[in-house]
Amino acid sequence: MGDLSMLSLNTATAKYASLAECASACAEAGLGWIGPWRNRIQEVGSADAAKIISAVGLSVSTVCRGGFITATEPDSRSRAIVENTRAIEEAEALGARELVMVVGGLPAGDKNLVSARERVAQRLGDLVPIAHNHGVRLALEPMHPLFTADRGVLTTIGQSLDIAEQFEPEEVGVVIDTYHIWWDPDAHESIERAGHQGRISTYQICDWILPLTANTLNSRGLPGDGYIDFPTITRWVSEAGYTGPVEVEIFNENLWIQPVRQIVDAISARYVDLVGPYL
Repeated sequence: MGDLSMLSLNTATAKYASLAECASACAEAGLGWIGPWRNRIQEVGSADAAKIISAVGLSVSTVCRGGFITATEPDSRSRAIVENTRAIEEAEALGARELVMVVGGLPAGDKNLVSARERVAQRLGDLVPIAHNHGVRLALEPMHPLFTADRGVLTTIGQSLDIAEQFEPEEVGVVIDTYHIWWDPDAHESIERAGHQGRISTYQICDWILPLTANTLNSRGLPGDGYIDFPTITRWVSEAGYTGPVEVEIFNENLWIQPVRQIVDAISARYVDLVGPYL
């Protein structure tokens, strides 16, 4: 099928498969990487998760996810620090350099986006020393504006970089996820900016498809099934100096019901056609 050594399966793409099933399918297909979600790690424990992955010769691209750090109440802020510390420890146990951070939306009754973004920076100030001590970088993921209210008050790469730049590049990076940034008129310049600073933590791919499902979070498709120009964005990421794995993260109920090896073969074919040649 082609060189798949830099392709990574984010386990959310195969929602109903275990970590062991995902890892085996990736290794059999020739992928070099896997990006486990924390639920799959916690099902078996960090130590066993690390063994499952290393036993088939895979490396870990990212751990998904930390974040949700926009709370205003002291108890909620404290719980967020505890939970994110746990996520950092899980990433370290698996040898993951990058912990994806979905920063969180607006707390109930709060409509002040400026303050919410300021709280993201404040909580990162609490978490960065912890992550640094564990050898993990916090990777801010800008979210499509559809998800500003409930998932991510950072909606562009530029906004994410404005916060990341308050820390060292090895401490805080940014996620380039095609699904979330394809619409951004400043995407090219922002990717260049992130690359110049050495802050591109990971490159994630999936497509924007229509119609949107009732649960808009699951309105994602295989690359090539929607509206995103993967060759162009991939060139931008490559020209910005990123040489790491390409992680496929797709939330799609029709894809989830397929056997995991069928899912891996499908993402591999799209990667070979639309992404790999442009790296």
